[in-house]
Amino acid sequence: MTEQFVVGIDIGGTNTVIGLVDKYARVLDKTCLKTQHYQTVDAYVDELCACILNIIKNVGGEQIKGIGIGAPNGNFHTGAIEHAPNLRWKGLVPLAKLLEERLHLPVLLTNDANAAALGEMVYGAAVNVKDFIFITLGTGLGSGLVVDGKLVYGHDGFAGELGHVILFPDGRLCGCGNRGCLETYCSALGIMQTYFEFAQKHDIALPENKESLEAKYVYDRAIAGDLAALQAFEFTGELLGLALANSVKYTSPEVIFLFGGLSSAGDLLFAPMQKSFEKYLLPLHRGKIKLLKSALEEGKVAILGAASLIWQMK
Repeated sequence: MTEQFVVGIDIGGTNTVIGLVDKYARVLDKTCLKTQHYQTVDAYVDELCACILNIIKNVGGEQIKGIGIGAPNGNFHTGAIEHAPNLRWKGLVPLAKLLEERLHLPVLLTNDANAAALGEMVYGAAVNVKDFIFITLGTGLGSGLVVDGKLVYGHDGFAGELGHVILFPDGRLCGCGNRGCLETYCSALGIMQTYFEFAQKHDIALPENKESLEAKYVYDRAIAGDLAALQAFEFTGELLGLALANSVKYTSPEVIFLFGGLSSAGDLLFAPMQKSFEKYLLPLHRGKIKLLKSALEEGKVAILGAASLIWQMK
């Protein structure tokens, strides 16, 4: 039998990464293009198709099982990117349909966090786990809910938006238009803002280029013993533990996996998160649910997750 491959695509606000994936989770080839470089959808799709054709030329189109895509605001039901705030093309972008028409291959699309959850289920630590929640801690906070071995999409394709659960109705302004969403506190951007607030409170001097700093700066400062950084991690972990405890009440998962930059902070984040998590769980859930770092490699998760859409296709 001829070996088959899948094209996995991760569409981000800055870059689009295209990879050729085999059934053993090996990314055999990879290329990248600048998402924001293309002012129109047609120009972007032209270049995306050219990249896809180039990456599969050595294996032959007949060996490609399909194309899986993870994208911000990607809707599995419609195959469209819908009103993504961090992409320059607004409204509905029927990307799956556009690629199918040009490449004559099956195309499935979902949002990036759901794709990552699938990747964990097919290739990672959730291979034998039927009920789990997958959390991505990046610029924002994404999530994928898996119940009885299946992703939960909801009637409109957008179930499981835990990043937009509101913690403080009068809190920080979120990109979605609401205030106090979880991701405005528990994300790379969120912990940076929290650190700035604690630093000001403790009269700790900040670098002149503070707007260009990334979350790793807070981690480095915490390791160095900076009180504001330590408090920022404590505060972030407590809020995240509370939010995750609330999520358990909906789906009763066996495991909650965390992925992304903040999850690499180790006990700085996990210790206060675990304590808060157990505190706010119902007694009947305490001691039963594991909080684990994702087993997937940072550079591969999005491509593998997107490819999983096709490998699971009947």
